[in-house]
Amino acid sequence: MSASETPLSRWVSVARLPPGRGAVTVEATPAECAALAADFKIQAIRDLVGRFAVAGPTRRLVVTGTVEGTVTLVCTVSLEPFETKVSEPVEVAFTDTDRLAGTDAEDADIPDPIVGGRIDFGLLTAEFLALGIDPYPRKPGVVFEEVQLGEDAKPFNVLRTLRPEEP
Repeated sequence: MSASETPLSRWVSVARLPPGRGAVTVEATPAECAALAADFKIQAIRDLVGRFAVAGPTRRLVVTGTVEGTVTLVCTVSLEPFETKVSEPVEVAFTDTDRLAGTDAEDADIPDPIVGGRIDFGLLTAEFLALGIDPYPRKPGVVFEEVQLGEDAKPFNVLRTLRPEEP
């Protein structure tokens, strides 16, 4: 996804961060929340905030923090919409793209790239919100009750009723 396609974008120059540490807060506007909700194919997002602490030298920054927001999801059992809070911890390492040259994409712990001397904290907020959303949401208090079939209820018994009678 390019920067122009990202509904939530907050680029921060690494050079402007205080040496050794810094703090960044991202608060999404209602329009950005609506665009993210459409991208994530959920009912709504509101009160989306990413709070990040940045530490380490500029050659390898470590970003920690939390992403919090309220999302409206559709229950997979009752199909009713409901609101739930999402709080997702964040811990990501970043390094200059020049340092990534020659690394294998299969390496276990490759840091995310610092692109053009900047980090997109808006994209980071959106990514971690997406990670915190339950893919199979269930409204609190809703219980899924399995259908109990009788002993003779086998899958192919229905097909036998469709077969014409033999003379």
